[in-house]
Amino acid sequence: MLTSEKIIILDFGSQYTQLIARKVRECGVYAEIYPFSINPEKLKELQPKGIILSGGPSSVYADDAPIPSFDVFGIGVPVLGICYGLQLLAYTKGGAVDRAARREFGRAELLIDSHDDLFKDLPSATNVWMSHGDALTEPPKGFTVIGHSDNSPICAVRSADRKIFGVQFHPEVHHTPLGNKILGNFVRTICKCREVWNAESFIESTIKIIREKVANDGVLLALSGGVDSTVAAVLLHKAIGEKLHCVHIDSGVMRTDESKTVVDLFNQSFNISVELVDGTDLFLERLKDIEDPEQKRKIIGKTFIDLFEESAKKYKDIKWLAQGTLYPDVIESLSVKGPSATIKSHHNVGGLPDKMNLKIIEPFRELFKDEVREVGRQLGVPDWFVKRHPFPGPGLAIRILGEVSKQRLEILRKADDIYLEEIRNARLYDEIWQAFTVLLPVSSVGVMGDERTYENVCALRAVTSTDGMTADWYTFPPEVLAKISNRIINEVRGINRVVYDITSKPPGTIEWE
Repeated sequence: MLTSEKIIILDFGSQYTQLIARKVRECGVYAEIYPFSINPEKLKELQPKGIILSGGPSSVYADDAPIPSFDVFGIGVPVLGICYGLQLLAYTKGGAVDRAARREFGRAELLIDSHDDLFKDLPSATNVWMSHGDALTEPPKGFTVIGHSDNSPICAVRSADRKIFGVQFHPEVHHTPLGNKILGNFVRTICKCREVWNAESFIESTIKIIREKVANDGVLLALSGGVDSTVAAVLLHKAIGEKLHCVHIDSGVMRTDESKTVVDLFNQSFNISVELVDGTDLFLERLKDIEDPEQKRKIIGKTFIDLFEESAKKYKDIKWLAQGTLYPDVIESLSVKGPSATIKSHHNVGGLPDKMNLKIIEPFRELFKDEVREVGRQLGVPDWFVKRHPFPGPGLAIRILGEVSKQRLEILRKADDIYLEEIRNARLYDEIWQAFTVLLPVSSVGVMGDERTYENVCALRAVTSTDGMTADWYTFPPEVLAKISNRIINEVRGINRVVYDITSKPPGTIEWE
């Protein structure tokens, strides 16, 4: 564990669970997620200063409802139940929960009945975000109502003497403007946590952990050249110096000149040597005739590991493989923290083979993207690099829907180059979380020079986000989109139609595959 000042979040399956952790960390307090099924001995061993119960899609009175096997409210530390967590509190403590007369999804006005502790320094009325079909009809004995809404007479409760609280709304989401204040009141005022979680403290504690774990062994870093693996390389080099061996594999599904840029950057700017391995032919051979996105990811993951293990044989001391895996990668790949649904495999998580000759070290496994960026800044990584858009490990292979071929890769590279160039020319790059092109497995009829064409459709994707867990599509000035479309159609042979994706996450994912 990275710090003794921590909040434990128990996951009951909410799509927002990861946001709770992020928002608590923004308060300067470390938070980590565990499944609701955690055993009491393990929970006590973690020595949390407080516990937050996430929301979830279940009804507490359902036969298969996620309910801890012990009294989580009797651990002896403050507890905050959010949505399902509030209903669990009522259900297990003698209150009453039932189907709401009117389901409540979206914005609502919270009217505060008590401004003590949890709602300290909040106005009498504030907007909150609701997402529930069940509601409390009677609070548990010993609990008082401290907030209500038009549709939820019991919207927030507390047992002041036991420091147990519950809210029907979601303070962790962007649509609850004062949610950070509420969570801050809980972790700082009620749980009395000190604000010791920041990039500097993470770097200091992680370097210590890495040195203890690695000892005298060598570490092979899978350097993709993205923000995550780059910051990981600088951090690991700071921790273990020359025992770090960086290997960059050109998978053949990279952007134009990406591999050369990565190697030059590390050799010249960071004084860290990088071995370049050209795996183009092997990757494309294994991807031949493969159209299913999950198969692509797993094939790419296995091929990366095969090549990294081959590279490791050159170094006698290699015992570890380091990766820049982030928290959202883990959550979207595996339900390791709770009952949240698996969305897709990530090449560096779900794509790993069951048996490996190297042990895995992932210093950012519990961090979000914005936290990694701040760690990078503290380590001296140039700001222009820290701000780079995320790029998936499987590269352009998952941006070509259908079979991957050299010809289709070349078409997509050219379109992507134009797209990013025009975004930078319009000085919009830093406003966007991620922008990229997708080559669709359909052709459309067009007219060029009075002749009929039947060529590929290219989709443009650009989203705004803070952590990649949720995202909204970016609103381009029409003239910028027009210029991008015109250039792609005129300059990229093989594309005769450009469309723009206006899907948010959820319901879509950021990448198409």
